Amino acid sequence: MDKTWYLYIVECRDGTFYTGITDDISRRMQQHSSGKGAKYTRGRGPVVLRYQEECGTHSQALRREIEIKKLSRMEKLKLIGLYP
Repeated sequence: MDKTWYLYIVECRDGTFYTGITDDISRRMQQHSSGKGAKYTRGRGPVVLRYQEECGTHSQALRREIEIKKLSRMEKLKLIGLYP
């Protein structure tokens, strides 16, 4: 059985966003919160999950991550529903 992959966006304590992919959102959030997540989020915790979307396969999630990372901050705020 294939794993379902997710794209997620977390907001760091300093107000910045981190975008990543995972096959287990709760495990990944625990990693970020404990300082064992991505290098970017270390020292910027705690993080708050602001957005997640199911992407299907790992390659689909990677493609979506690239799309999201190209967005401006304002576009990300609109995507996650923090700006009208």
